[in-house]
Amino acid sequence: MSPRVEISTRTMVRAVAVVVAAVLALWLIYLLRTPIGWVLMATFIAVAVSGPVNRLAQHMRRGAAIAIVYLGLVLVPIGLALIVVPPLVTQASDLAQDVPRYARDLQRWVNKNERLRELDDKYDLTGQLQKQASKLPEHAGDAAQVLGNIGLGLVNSIFALVNIIILSIFIVAGGRRWTDAALMLRPPDERERLRRVLDRTASAVGGYVQGALTIALIAGTATFIVLTLLGVPFAAPLAVLAGFASLIPLVGATVAAIIIGAVTLFTNFPTATIIWAIWAVVYQQVENNLIQPLVHRRTVEVQPFVVLVAVLFGATLLGIVGAVVAIPLAASLQIIIREWWEWRRELRAEQEGVAAGEPNGDADGPAGAITAP
Repeated sequence: MSPRVEISTRTMVRAVAVVVAAVLALWLIYLLRTPIGWVLMATFIAVAVSGPVNRLAQHMRRGAAIAIVYLGLVLVPIGLALIVVPPLVTQASDLAQDVPRYARDLQRWVNKNERLRELDDKYDLTGQLQKQASKLPEHAGDAAQVLGNIGLGLVNSIFALVNIIILSIFIVAGGRRWTDAALMLRPPDERERLRRVLDRTASAVGGYVQGALTIALIAGTATFIVLTLLGVPFAAPLAVLAGFASLIPLVGATVAAIIIGAVTLFTNFPTATIIWAIWAVVYQQVENNLIQPLVHRRTVEVQPFVVLVAVLFGATLLGIVGAVVAIPLAASLQIIIREWWEWRRELRAEQEGVAAGEPNGDADGPAGAITAP
């Protein structure tokens, strides 16, 4: 009885220890969720820029290639901010000054319609609208304060951004050595397969990110040209919005088109709105059927259902950032599953081959045993 009790106690203690260790590990991960998120984001950035770095490293020292790529990575958002913020502030102020005129135009239009005039006499809709519109210029300073608060929030995020960039630089500079050292810990027959998985995953992620940025640049440039020709205000900020929105799979371009369409209501309505709606529909068809297949022809194809599920999961977990990185992560997981499935199939084939050769081995074995001295 005592051995059975001893084994049962040991098993119980081991189970309790495993549960406690798992709880402590989860608690530690929760406490370190911010730096862990930084490391994951740095890894994603490092994988995304590894392609340009490797191409430049063929013509110069790797350190110089890393410096050039990351300098461009830092200067691009600064340039976008310089393009977007000044006209946004100026045109927002102009819009606030013009809103009272829009309200007066609306009142004249209402007065020409008998039914609308009756509703206006009953509820004083235009009167309330003009009252609020007249107060809007007074709140221009509040809008500037809001922009200042946004700028302060961006400044507070610089620390995290700097840490993420530095971590990604270290990963790009030494990642290959780290992976080679980790692969040396595995058996020789597994190293080649694991190396192939890592290379294909890095290629898929890097290719997808570069393709997505290319599509975003095309979408933003085309949107800016169309809005400028239509005379729509906020052309540069709206073009940047369209470019960034195109990075969000499935719904990003549609949401941006709706927002821009709402802005066109205040510019030469309904001509500008109709032209924009037609252009947005045509461009999305061209992007989906021509630009995206051309840009992403070298990346891993992911099924639409998997794309939708990945985007929903990523957006729920990490918001917009999660939705953006969902597809390359899904592509990486697809590569891993395919390689694992291939490995399992090869292993099963080897086992079946060994099993098929056992009768010959048994027949030879006894014969060998008889002839052996």
